Amino acid sequence: MSAKLRKAIIPVAGLGTRLLPISKAIPKEMVPVVDRPLIQHVVEEALAAGLNEIILVTRAGKSAVEDHFDRHYELETELEKKGKTAILEALGAIAPPELKLTSVRQGRALGLGHAIHCAAPLLQADEPFAVLLPDVLVKPQPGSQAVDLQAMVAAYEKQQISQIMVEEVPLERVDQYGIVDCQGVALAAGESAPLVSLVEKPSPQQAPSRLSVIGRYLLPGEIMPILGRTRPGAGNEIQLTDAIAELITQGQAVAAWRMQGRTFDCGHVQGWLQANQRLGQEAGLL
Repeated sequence: MSAKLRKAIIPVAGLGTRLLPISKAIPKEMVPVVDRPLIQHVVEEALAAGLNEIILVTRAGKSAVEDHFDRHYELETELEKKGKTAILEALGAIAPPELKLTSVRQGRALGLGHAIHCAAPLLQADEPFAVLLPDVLVKPQPGSQAVDLQAMVAAYEKQQISQIMVEEVPLERVDQYGIVDCQGVALAAGESAPLVSLVEKPSPQQAPSRLSVIGRYLLPGEIMPILGRTRPGAGNEIQLTDAIAELITQGQAVAAWRMQGRTFDCGHVQGWLQANQRLGQEAGLL
């Protein structure tokens, strides 16, 4: 595995059914959270962690996501004529010079693992990469500047092993998530420990821990050929967790990184409203 991570795959091809009817005509990634679209929050998170090469895995009807990071010369010209400098600067910050954004199509909705594998041609052989799911916002605790993804990338570069971000959930909710098994290791916030398996939506009685996967992964390039041959699993879809399990079986170390901040699941209306309320208040806009 290479020492440096630069690329992040963001799957944006989903239908956004949990946000209907909001997402009927608007890509869910373009739904606003406070003052910017959801996708912009996630790209900013990646840039703060040093991941400046973004690969969007997209589909028909999602061009607005790509357009958001493109230049809009007519709008910029009008704003410049009117002397609206602050707005111009805000537009320029959407796609800073270091951002390199490309996209690839997922022709068929065959699952998260398939979406990630669609980006394989844009990676070099055995090149490590991040996967960031745009439904979930990962934000620091109020008053903290700690960026979990940045810290997890640092852990990867130090340990040279894959990292999966996790957070603790109540025992009665473990059956809603993928749960990691770290063989009983007490994992403190901001620490990582090797995991031996991932269990998809276990019962409270069978759960090996209360640490749930939250949609941030740092993975080796070696997982791409595994994804290419992974058969459909849960939901008749190609599951990333199945490929990670095979990676572990092959002897590749994978660690769980316990986040320090908090998450907002903006893939459903309640989580999206909660994110707008709390983050809006913290920004002094509510």
